[in-house]
Amino acid sequence: MRIGGLASGIDTDNIIKELMAAERLPLDKMEQNKTKYEWQRDAFRDINTKIAEFDKMILDMKLSKTYETKKVSSSQESAVTATGSSSAMNGTYSFEVKQLATAEVHVGTLTPENKLNLNAKLGTDYEGTHTITTYDEKGKAIEFKFEIKSTDTLNDVFKTINSKEIDGKKSNVRISYDEINNKVFLEATRTGKYNTDPIAVNNNEISFSSNSVNNLFSGLLSFSGAKDAIPAQKGVNAKFTYNGVPDLESKNNNYTLNGITFQFNDVTDKAAKLTVTSDTDAAVKKITEFVDKYNELVDALNATQNEAKYRDYPPLTEEQRKEMSEKEIELWEEKAKSGLLKGESIVTSALFDMRSGWYEKVENDGAFSFLSELGISTTRDYLDGGKLEIDQTINKDGKTKLEAALESDPASVQKLFSNSNEGTDRGLLNRLQDALKQTVGKIEARAGKGTSTLDNYTLGKRVKSLDEQIAAFEDRLKQIEDRYWRQFTAMEQAISMMNNQSSMLMSFGGNGM
Repeated sequence: MRIGGLASGIDTDNIIKELMAAERLPLDKMEQNKTKYEWQRDAFRDINTKIAEFDKMILDMKLSKTYETKKVSSSQESAVTATGSSSAMNGTYSFEVKQLATAEVHVGTLTPENKLNLNAKLGTDYEGTHTITTYDEKGKAIEFKFEIKSTDTLNDVFKTINSKEIDGKKSNVRISYDEINNKVFLEATRTGKYNTDPIAVNNNEISFSSNSVNNLFSGLLSFSGAKDAIPAQKGVNAKFTYNGVPDLESKNNNYTLNGITFQFNDVTDKAAKLTVTSDTDAAVKKITEFVDKYNELVDALNATQNEAKYRDYPPLTEEQRKEMSEKEIELWEEKAKSGLLKGESIVTSALFDMRSGWYEKVENDGAFSFLSELGISTTRDYLDGGKLEIDQTINKDGKTKLEAALESDPASVQKLFSNSNEGTDRGLLNRLQDALKQTVGKIEARAGKGTSTLDNYTLGKRVKSLDEQIAAFEDRLKQIEDRYWRQFTAMEQAISMMNNQSSMLMSFGGNGM
């Protein structure tokens, strides 16, 4: 702690502060430059974040389903519906569903006096090996064995049965207890008929047995008939007729053919007609969403070049921030950050490459070679920075250029956009990705990414260099401040000595009188 001015009466502390403020000016400039570099780094990284988000949409736009979306109408929507993949062939299909696939269900109906206590120990009466038998895809019997100990409860048994696997095998069954209706349900977790053994009693999908004093299934759980119990609902396949071909079956309530998945919800009233057509509206919507997202990216890049640059608003120092309100700081920094990337060649080159790529011809064997043939072009206003627009002019058939192209030849539209070949037949989206990849690389070289160290990118090296200069300058400032204090302390000592001498002389003079 330093106290000055005791002898001289001079405000030493304030004088040194003012002297040091002048000495600190170069340091303030270095800290402002460091802040500016950090702002530029963050602004560049924001661009890369936007490009990464947009790139995800480009990947979706390369898929055939974007251009060849199908829609399916059904004459009996409550009974049969369908979804079509991009490979689905347009046309009308006939389906007559005669039987739905069901999962086998066994029900144990208990008497009121035999209500189950799931937490009670089973004791020795059910101690032993118990088996549930189901069947694999090829109709082969699979036995799932589990042990019951005298200390086990029904909760323990149910958890074992309901586990995804027993002894490393998939059980395909689940068990539950309806306490309100006092019933136990043992059911298959899949629909369909898997047991194809003609000599199996009742041809059940699920059978069970117990090697214990009492049969757990026929006794405690009341599945009458135990091993050969008649299920409350049999596991059967769906049965249907397709385009006049009878006696077709499916283990599930769906059937996939030629890229179309037909879903059975109920038996039909005679045959249902399902019509598959190209969903042009869905394709137009996806392309429109892509254009909008692309324009957002162009706007973001273009905005960095159109921002005003306020050279009289450098980043605030810590001392300046202390003297301002939060609102004043916000308004100041809004201007200080404006135009950070103005004139940056990385951004201007990105805008040029993105815009010019849309004009280039795509040499391919499809029906379209230019984007304009789809009714899509860049706007006429050069201030837009190359934003895209879709021509909404309606032709004599009541369709736009884009709608007509998608309806007549969606595969060629996809080729124009996403042909992955190199050279003149490279698709427009691939060319766009190439341009964006170059931009991302340039930005990472200049501004790095979240995981980068300061030594790995240009702005980081500048920040590191400034950190070193700031540290060295702060050491120098400390030395200068110490020197000022030594000088003022020496002055105070001299003044104090002179004051003492003056007092002594006055004392001698008074004695002489």
